[in-house]
Amino acid sequence: QVQLVESGGGLVQPGGSLRLSCRASGRTNFMGWFRQAPGKEREFVGAINWGTGYTFYSDSVKGRFTISRDNADNTVYVQMNSLKPEDTAIYYCAGTVRRSIVYTMMRHYDYWGQGTQVTVSS
Repeated sequence: QVQLVESGGGLVQPGGSLRLSCRASGRTNFMGWFRQAPGKEREFVGAINWGTGYTFYSDSVKGRFTISRDNADNTVYVQMNSLKPEDTAIYYCAGTVRRSIVYTMMRHYDYWGQGTQVTVSS
């Protein structure tokens, strides 16, 4: 069982930046970020292949968000720039040890963090 702990959420003005962290208690093959806004379903944000470093993003964040990993620390980051009010949500990291997944499918991830709130507002 891998435990995931997120940190780094908070309040930021539109156009600002935040960096979220997700530390894993063990090694995973893929790590993803999802978010859930009030009254909406949880949606895919982006993901990273831990071994190759390959990243994949949703169209809504492409060019603004960057996912990276620190192998030594078992930590995945998402750098969020040019934030918009519509980015307001609880952000969750997720991981899996499966060898192959569809990045956007929540059911392919076996481990989930507790979530961290991101609020973009002036």
